[in-house]
Amino acid sequence: MALVRYAIPASAPPLRSILAVLILAAASQSWASASVQGQAHEYPSPGGTTERCVVLARMPGGVYDDADTAEEESLCGIDFHDGSHALCPKVFSTSPGTLVYDLRGGAFAGKAQEFEQTHCAEGGVRKGGAQGAPVAWKMSVNTRVTSATFANASLVYYHFARYFDATAHVPAAVMRTMDRGAHSRRVSARGLALSAGRSALKMNHAAWQALHDAEGNPAGYTPTEELFTPDGQVYGVMLRPVGTRYSEEMNGTRASGWGDGQNRDFQETAPFRALRSEQPLLAAIAEGRREALKDPRLAKATGADATPQQMAIWMSDLIDITLLDFIFSQQDRIGNIDYVPYWHWVQDGRLMRRPASGHTPPADIAAHAPLLLKRTELGDNDAGVRLSYANYTRRTQMLEKLRHYRAATYERLLRLHRDFQSGGALHDYVRGTFGLSEKEFRQVVANTAAAAAMLHAGCTAGKLRFDVEAEEFLLTGDVKPRRPDCGSL
Repeated sequence: MALVRYAIPASAPPLRSILAVLILAAASQSWASASVQGQAHEYPSPGGTTERCVVLARMPGGVYDDADTAEEESLCGIDFHDGSHALCPKVFSTSPGTLVYDLRGGAFAGKAQEFEQTHCAEGGVRKGGAQGAPVAWKMSVNTRVTSATFANASLVYYHFARYFDATAHVPAAVMRTMDRGAHSRRVSARGLALSAGRSALKMNHAAWQALHDAEGNPAGYTPTEELFTPDGQVYGVMLRPVGTRYSEEMNGTRASGWGDGQNRDFQETAPFRALRSEQPLLAAIAEGRREALKDPRLAKATGADATPQQMAIWMSDLIDITLLDFIFSQQDRIGNIDYVPYWHWVQDGRLMRRPASGHTPPADIAAHAPLLLKRTELGDNDAGVRLSYANYTRRTQMLEKLRHYRAATYERLLRLHRDFQSGGALHDYVRGTFGLSEKEFRQVVANTAAAAAMLHAGCTAGKLRFDVEAEEFLLTGDVKPRRPDCGSL
């Protein structure tokens, strides 16, 4: 790899060096790898290796905010070996992962080893003695007996969500490496032991077995570069997932089973039905809710939540979900959509919002009659991009069925497609930033072209209404449809 080093600021923390590093993807690679492009923070490990945390370069045209910068800096400020953070195996669900607990300021400050020995076996995510919920560090593990987990996908989703200025929130993500011997001893061995003999954790245990074996013999895992760096470290992606899992109101009933069936069930929810409606926005919202509530399970889950304001937000979020999942061949979206509650109110002609911790409006905003609404959180994106994954969004024709859309999203999609075709700045950024193989990159380009063609056809035929503007709807109660130039492909 070619490294371009810049001067280290005098204010850099003395316990680690922070380098601005451009890590260029190797042209000959056949699988995704840790060869990503961005600013790297370096940490020495007890085993003598130099671990890296990389804040990826920003996507041209992306809409990032101060919270993204702060989160990236926070994630890459974590030293796995200085006693400030404990590492516990994720022994729930189907995939392996490392939960990174902040011990600073608590009873276990500087005592990571003691915390790991006494608390990692506890159930649940939150653990006494740690500051809040943990950061998740997930790596790629794909075998015939494990679930699908592809670390690079979370990096791709984060930056593309900012490019499309998505209303569905995707958490900031960074790439992180670790001395594989240290990770094996502190995490994988414990994950293997804690998941053993538990029928509900059969796939989780199989994944820990695969990871533990691979860390002992990297050459025995194929493809090696999908899990290990060239110098033999294990790598993955760090992010801070938040939110509560939606029930059937957004994830669908899943009554038809995994795969195509549950993805078609997903399209029967109230907001998806509204997006499919030929009616103007207000009538479409009413139709979507009315038709969905004919299903008893959807009626129970959706109930009073499906107000017009909430429906407008959900419709906007589904535009983001279906487009991102189509482009990245997402295999495992259904059942993995979360939300965070927010208070929304209008003040001095502006729409305001803040996270909600209960159902009673805070005293300082109560006079503005705030609405409690759910905002979608997409933190589980690691079953996308890899060539072996099934593109259920495409297989079940989600994009073709949409009759309502966001004008800015449509315009950004066409801009992305044209840039990909001409080999422009976005083409070069995506090709060189995420560590994708040439085939994976070509799949992203092809899926983008297909999505652009489908939505362009809907626009030119007059079938798409560009009226999904959640903020405008919350401000005025309706939306004046946009009339974008359908453009050319």
